[in-house]
Amino acid sequence: MLFGRGKKNPVKMADKGVVEWKYATCGYCSTGCSIEVGLDQAGTPVASRGVGGADVNRGKLCLKGLFEHELFESAGRGKEPLMRNHYHENWQTTDWDTALDKVHDGIREVQEKYGRDSVAIISTGQMLTEEFYTLGKLTRGLIGTNNYDGNTTLCMSSAVSGYKRSFGSDGPPGCYEDFEHTDCLIAWGSNLPEQHPIIYWRLKEAMEKRDFPLIVVDPRVTMLAQNADMHLTITPGTDVVLQNALMHVILKEGLEDRDYIDANTNGIEELEAEVTNYDPVTASKICGIDEDTIQNVARLFAEAGAAMQIWTMGINQSTHGSDGVVGINNLALITGNIGKPGGTSLSITGQCNAMGTREWSSCSGLPNYRLLENPQDREDVAKFWNVDPEFFPKKRGLYQTDIYPAIETGQIKGLWLIATNPMSSLPNTARVRKAMEKLEFCVVQDCYEDTESAQYAHIYLPAGTWAEKEGVMTNTERRVNVVKPVTRPHGNSKPDLWIFNQVAKRFNKEGKVTFPDAAPDIFLEMGELSKGRLADISGMTHEKIEHNRGIQWPYTDQQANRGEAPPKGGKRLYTEDATFRYPDGKAKLIPLPFIDNNEVPDEKFPFWLNTGRLIEHWHGRTKTGKLGNNNKYSPIPFIELNPDAAADLGIKSGEYVRLVSRRSDAIVMAQLTQRVAKNMIFLPFHFHDCANRLTLGLLDPHSRQPAYKQSAVRIERIKDQKAAAKLSMEMRKF
Repeated sequence: MLFGRGKKNPVKMADKGVVEWKYATCGYCSTGCSIEVGLDQAGTPVASRGVGGADVNRGKLCLKGLFEHELFESAGRGKEPLMRNHYHENWQTTDWDTALDKVHDGIREVQEKYGRDSVAIISTGQMLTEEFYTLGKLTRGLIGTNNYDGNTTLCMSSAVSGYKRSFGSDGPPGCYEDFEHTDCLIAWGSNLPEQHPIIYWRLKEAMEKRDFPLIVVDPRVTMLAQNADMHLTITPGTDVVLQNALMHVILKEGLEDRDYIDANTNGIEELEAEVTNYDPVTASKICGIDEDTIQNVARLFAEAGAAMQIWTMGINQSTHGSDGVVGINNLALITGNIGKPGGTSLSITGQCNAMGTREWSSCSGLPNYRLLENPQDREDVAKFWNVDPEFFPKKRGLYQTDIYPAIETGQIKGLWLIATNPMSSLPNTARVRKAMEKLEFCVVQDCYEDTESAQYAHIYLPAGTWAEKEGVMTNTERRVNVVKPVTRPHGNSKPDLWIFNQVAKRFNKEGKVTFPDAAPDIFLEMGELSKGRLADISGMTHEKIEHNRGIQWPYTDQQANRGEAPPKGGKRLYTEDATFRYPDGKAKLIPLPFIDNNEVPDEKFPFWLNTGRLIEHWHGRTKTGKLGNNNKYSPIPFIELNPDAAADLGIKSGEYVRLVSRRSDAIVMAQLTQRVAKNMIFLPFHFHDCANRLTLGLLDPHSRQPAYKQSAVRIERIKDQKAAAKLSMEMRKF
C-alpha cells in the first residue's frame, strides 16, 4: 500500500504512573457520570476515567470529565481567608476564626439595623447535597432571612415551576432508560451532544437499536438538530404557540388518550377551549412552523406507542419558560405519556447537583419538597430541627433574580454568595455591578479567589471543590451518587460543610439545633426526614450508593430491609400504583394563552441573540478556562454568523466585531456558518463581560428565570482589528 496507508499505528497511552484510583461523581453537568481519579506515587491526582460498571455512563466520559483531575491545582484557587473594610481596599490575609466571627457579626449587624430579611444568601448547584441541607438548616433555622435562593434559578427554575404546576411537585418523572423504550422523541431547545454528551450517547445508542423518530425544536441548527429526523426552526420565544397547535390537532382529530385524561387529570375542558385559538394556520404565522409540519408532528407524537419529550435551556430561559414546561406536560398528559416506559416529560437538568438543591437546600421552601406555605410542613421540620415553627416565614422570599433589584432599592444590605458568580452569570451585568457596589456587607465563599463577584466582597472564604469533599449529588434522572475525597482541600481552604458548621456554631451558641460534622451522618438525618415522601431516600447509605454506582429515588428503608435491590435504571414516578401530588391525586391540565412580550429584532437592532453552551466549557469558565486541554478549543468569545448576513455587513470570517444591545456592547470574533439564520447570531455564554452585558433582564412571571435567549442586537464592524484583539485578550484575564 502506498506510503503504508494500510497499516494502522498502535494507540499509545501515556503512563501517568497511577497507583490508586478513587471513586467520585463528575462535578460538571447533571448527567451524573461515575468517575475515578487516579493518584500517582506521591498522591497527586494525574488522571480521570469513567467507571465501567456504572449504569449512567458505562465507562465513558466527555471532554470535561477526562481532564477534571486538573482542577485541584488550577490557577486562582483560594488558599487563605481574606478581609477588608471596603471593596476599594486591598485584601488582608486573616485566620479562619477571625473571618468566621466577622461573618456572624456582619450578618447580625445588618439584620439588627435593617431587619431580618435585609441579608440575602445565594448558593449554587455545585455543592454536595449534605452541604445544601446544612446551609438550609443554618439559614432557615438560625439566621432567619427569607431571602435565600440558588443560582439554579438561572437554569432550572422554570422546570421546577412547571412540574409543580402540572403535577403538584417538582421531580422529573422519567429516566435515561426511557430512551430505550420510546417510539417518538421531541427535544425542545436541547442540544445534548454539547450540553450533556453522555446522555446523547445513551439516546444515540437507543436510536440505533430501535430507529424511532427524533424531532428537534430549535431556532439554530445544533448538533442534535443535524442528527434529527425533523428539525423545527421555531421563532424564538414561541414554543407555547407550537405546543398549543400540536394539542389543537391532537384533540380535534381525536388522537388523545381520553381514558387516561379522565382517570388522571383535571382541566381538560379549559384546555380544549384555549387550544381552539391555535389552529395550525394561525399558529404558523406566529411560531414560524408551517401548518403541514405541525399536523405531521402532532399525529406522529400522539399515535406513537410511547412518546417522550426532553428539554433544556431553550425552554427554561424564556419569559414563557414555566408555561413551556407546562405545555410539554400537557402534551404528555393528554396522550397518556407519563409514568410508563418510554413515555415521559424529562427535564435535562443543568448543573451537577441542581437536583440536590431542588430537593434539599430549602431555598424555595423546606427540605424534601416541603412548602413554607404549608403549616404542617413548617411544624414537622421545626420539630425535627428543634426550632420554633413561628421562626419560619410563611411563604418563600425573593428569587435570586429579584434580590439584585432589592439591593438597588436598599431593601437588602448584606449578601453571602456561595460558589456562584452573579457578575458573570446574571443578565444585564452592568446593572448587577451597580447593585453590588451598594452592599454594606458582602461575603464570597468560593474555591476560586479571582471570581468577578469577589471584587465587591468584604470577606473571602476559600472553599474546597468537588472531590476535595465528601457527599452526594442527584442527577437528571433522580439518581443519588456519591463523591469521595480524592485529595485534601487546596492550601488552607476548607470544605463548604466545615464552613457552614463553623458559622452555625456562632449562631447556635445555646446548642439547640444539631449540626453533624460528617456527611454520611447528615445523609442519614436527611433519610429520616424523607420517609414516606416522594423523594424518599431512607433506604440509602453512602456505602450502598457507592456499591451500586448510584441509586435512584425513591428507595425506602422498607425496600432495603426486605432485601430489595435498588433498580438498575428504570425508576419512574406517577406509574399505575402512584398518584400525582395534588390532594385528589390528579394532574392539572393548564390552558396557556400566549402573550408576546419578547424583545424582538427591529430596524435598530436587527438580529436575534441566542446564547448557549459549548462542550469544552462550563458556565463562566471559572474552572475550564484555566485548564489548557479545555480552554484551547475556544479561548475567546465568538459568534456564529450567517455568511449572507456577514456579506451584507462586509464582515469576514475571523474578524472581531462589536455587538450592541439596548443594555451594553461586547467584542467577539465572527465565525461564519449556516447553522444560524440570516437574522440570528449564536453567542456562547461562558465568557465574562461578554454575553451577559447584552442579555435582557426580563423574567418569567412564575419561575423568575431570565429570558437569556430572546434579545435583539446589532453588529458593527471594527476598523482597528489589532486594538479589538488586544481588548478581547485583556478581558479574558483572570
